[in-house]
Amino acid sequence: MDDVLISQLPPDILKSSLRALVSQNATSQKVFVEHVRILLRASLPSYPSPSELFGSRPCYTQFLASIRCLFTSKMAIESLPYFTHFMSCIPLAQTQWQPNDKLESALEEACGDIVQAIQALKELRSTPTEELRECLLSLNSSINNCDAYSVSNNLQFPFVRAQLQVDDALHLIFPDARLHHYPIDHAFKLSKRDVNPVIAAYANLEHVELGPLKVPRVFNGLWQLSSPAWGTASIYKQHKDFEQLIRIGFVATDMADHYGDAELVYGAFRNQLPIEIGAKVIACSKWCVFGPPAKPVTPDFVMEAVLERSRRLGGRVELLQFHWYNYEAKDYLRILVELVKITKSHPHLVTAIGLCNFDSYHTEEACQYLLREINEVGIVSNQIQYSLIDSRPTIKMEAVCQKYGVKLLTYGSFCGGFFSDKWLDADAPNIYSEKAQLTPSQRKYFDMINNWGSWDDFHALLRTLKRIAIKHNVDLANVAARWVLNRPSVGVVIAGTRAGISNNSESNLKTFSFMLDAEDTNQLDEYALGNRAQMLYNKIGDCGSEYRQ
Repeated sequence: MDDVLISQLPPDILKSSLRALVSQNATSQKVFVEHVRILLRASLPSYPSPSELFGSRPCYTQFLASIRCLFTSKMAIESLPYFTHFMSCIPLAQTQWQPNDKLESALEEACGDIVQAIQALKELRSTPTEELRECLLSLNSSINNCDAYSVSNNLQFPFVRAQLQVDDALHLIFPDARLHHYPIDHAFKLSKRDVNPVIAAYANLEHVELGPLKVPRVFNGLWQLSSPAWGTASIYKQHKDFEQLIRIGFVATDMADHYGDAELVYGAFRNQLPIEIGAKVIACSKWCVFGPPAKPVTPDFVMEAVLERSRRLGGRVELLQFHWYNYEAKDYLRILVELVKITKSHPHLVTAIGLCNFDSYHTEEACQYLLREINEVGIVSNQIQYSLIDSRPTIKMEAVCQKYGVKLLTYGSFCGGFFSDKWLDADAPNIYSEKAQLTPSQRKYFDMINNWGSWDDFHALLRTLKRIAIKHNVDLANVAARWVLNRPSVGVVIAGTRAGISNNSESNLKTFSFMLDAEDTNQLDEYALGNRAQMLYNKIGDCGSEYRQ
């Protein structure tokens, strides 16, 4: 009967069912991907001619979809010749595009696809074979040729992000590769005359000290660059959004080594700003170790990691946050000592050190170890999930941070966009349906809502947030963020931005325009504290436990 059911299901229901199946456990996902790879290898895409790709009846949409299937099924290396062919066909077909037309949007998506495929290679630390070298060099050459074609035809080059990402991969995997670096022209509007207005806007925000850093209490978050599921934009559009954020004082941005090309994109932006403004920009990145290190843990190993992130940003990392895969492997304690030492010996590379998704016990363990070894805590922050529906930090984390002077940087405080008027009295979404058009953030935090309570419980919370928002003439999300900011040891909330596509910066500014009174706080505490917090702690574990199960 299963065969009959599968053969008769409409495509949208079949896709939804498959998403539900592969999300259940790693085994299901592995079986699915391995089966897809077998089928794809048995029937690899053909190479259409330039006129077929970009002619009167173009097939570039279908061709890009076939390449997307390759690299998303862990066949990133196999996808590279297809990307090279696609890039080579653009000048051969004398392709023309206009700002924001259908073709330019498709080329921007193709650029995002190259970024993601190369990111997969970088994270796998692929074996440096001659075949891979040739594939990457050929792709690099085809992108640069397309760049030259764009310049000669007065077209805006839509593959800058791919160009930066491929160059970075070659540098990592084949350090001896000789690359030609093209200048990036973004036609920035910010100039020296904007210095004083930017400083004034920054001064009007609330601030917190993270060791030697003074930062605004709302950071821009670039997690959304880790997947094209949030949408894809050109570097020009992304940098325009960054410029707007700088203008209103949001000068601190959180990113990571595994958030796609976030470090490269933001570094290119920061390094083209006027010096006086660039000096005010705070770049916060991460060093995330998700498995046993491939090299012995030595001071040189730690320095290599710092240099790698500094190189991608094109300068200093103001806050480097460290994540470790397994607390039983105690090398992370020695790594933290070396990282703090580097802030003293090489302040031009990194200013301050923080943690990322550490639990309470091991945050305290790290603080105590650093005190014993170098006579200072050294750690200025710990980035964790914290919101009205995830108040696990109230159980132990807040007390540990207060004891050692560590500030919390919180993500998930906006619940992936669920804290908005859109969801007031709305039905619970089907997170596996294409029709719901949910982002990865919303799929993640919908699961958190279900751990916290029922959808009816969440509606009651939204209605309470809305009443308080009306009272203070702010947005519903501002109230949720303000509650988190008022908690002990919380320094910063991170507001995700879909750079080049959308951001909520004007709304986020309102977070600083009001304060919750005692009545507001008591109403919200009813939803977040007490039994709910303990229940979540018992069910999921302490902060960051979900990343180590």
